[in-house]
Amino acid sequence: MKKNLSLNDYLNGFAQQDRTILAKAITLIESSNKSHAEMGKELISKLLPMTGKSKRIGISGTPGVGKSTFIEAFGKLLTSNKKTVAVLTVDPTSKISGGSILGDKTRMNELAIDPLAFIRPSPSGLTLGGVASRTRESILLCEAFGFDYIIVETVGVGQSETSVSQMVDIFLMLLQPGSGDDLQGIKRGILELVDMVIVTKDDGDNQPIIQKACHDYQKALHILRHDGITPSVLSCSALKKTGLKEVSHKIEEFFSTQSDYIVSKRKDQNLNWLWQLVDEGIREKYLSQLTPQLITETEKEVRGQSLSVLEAASKILKLI
Repeated sequence: MKKNLSLNDYLNGFAQQDRTILAKAITLIESSNKSHAEMGKELISKLLPMTGKSKRIGISGTPGVGKSTFIEAFGKLLTSNKKTVAVLTVDPTSKISGGSILGDKTRMNELAIDPLAFIRPSPSGLTLGGVASRTRESILLCEAFGFDYIIVETVGVGQSETSVSQMVDIFLMLLQPGSGDDLQGIKRGILELVDMVIVTKDDGDNQPIIQKACHDYQKALHILRHDGITPSVLSCSALKKTGLKEVSHKIEEFFSTQSDYIVSKRKDQNLNWLWQLVDEGIREKYLSQLTPQLITETEKEVRGQSLSVLEAASKILKLI
């Protein structure tokens, strides 16, 4: 394969269902290289007419709740029904090395080798909201490629990871009783955005705890939600493969009964994407006016306390 691919190379690769090209296309749109960014935008524009047919599912949950185990079991259930699945996982980025801390692909061994599945880990970088900076564009690429389902797994590090709800049709929250999630479940925040709550690890001696947790979460959601929709609360064991069919059925029921809601939601998401891109463009345009020397000198003054943070910010903004 050629080292430098042209736009036509990418388009032909998509037409031929070449997954290597799909992986390279995601790398292209994630690149910080300006020429790559321009080609990535052009590629997305060309492929847009082929998007919009996939079912987008967002999955969140604190570390250790079993997101990867659930996704693998759920993904295998989908592929067993001859459905194709793309999994976009977001790995936390180390602030020291800049590398990803986790390796989701290695934690979904069975799904990774499934011919009907595609797993793509991406570093979160400096992006907040539990998703990578180009997750939205990656979703569109996977849709244009023709996947039936696209699953987005968030970093899962706190209540700030709500951006994924602006990218998917249905947003699932995985919770595990007995690990502090019980308290999180009755707080405002991420649960105000979810479309379904799934209590994990419903096996062994956990039955009484699970049942109580499901009851408590359902009550909490009824109190928290004022949009006329109270999300369903289900339980399952991804390890023992119990409860997954019920979860799958409920998800399909959501897609079949909430089609108008999903159409409206996608329109709102496009507006959100519009202003996100405008914000990024403005930031990039104005920061490009600052020379590396000015940035270095200003940071040195702030570090040396010869210039306050407020004064430094004012100095930079006046120059812009």
